[in-house]
Amino acid sequence: MTSEYVPSPPVAPRRSTELGGEEALALLGSVSLGRVVFTRQALPTIRPVNHVLDDGDIIIRTHEGAALTSRTQKAGDPGVVVAYEADSIDPDTHLGWSVVVTGYAQPVTDPAQLARYRALLRPWVDRSMDYAIRIVPDLITGVRLTEARRSTVVLDVFASRGQGRGESSPGDLEPRPARP
Repeated sequence: MTSEYVPSPPVAPRRSTELGGEEALALLGSVSLGRVVFTRQALPTIRPVNHVLDDGDIIIRTHEGAALTSRTQKAGDPGVVVAYEADSIDPDTHLGWSVVVTGYAQPVTDPAQLARYRALLRPWVDRSMDYAIRIVPDLITGVRLTEARRSTVVLDVFASRGQGRGESSPGDLEPRPARP
């Protein structure tokens, strides 16, 4: 079975708007799939996982042999530094959002909490997931990608070329020679 890459048609430029922490966490909580980033043998490792958001913390389930399970069980307080990313970006329009949370991963050890997370979060891989990891956010960032207004794009082009300050007309989009 082979798969051919078919590029999407070009789209207009997008405007990237920073998200506040509350809005970013709300968006992260609106999807069930993300990517956890941690260090394994001194190299970055990324794993797709499903999650739930619980009182501002990100909860994922893991299995006994998972590298992240082992790392969090051996780490002391405050835990293992990780990043967690989730997004919803349309592949055709390139509109949507992306959220990155940097924080500390800790194993969930309380039996009642573990039972609760087992009920809330069903693994989507075919294996036993007997452990849960809590990611406590320390830094929350996010961006929303929206359509840039045409006039804004044109004004940005003019501004980057020094236009609009009496140096040339708006219709003149030809590159100018460098100034001495």
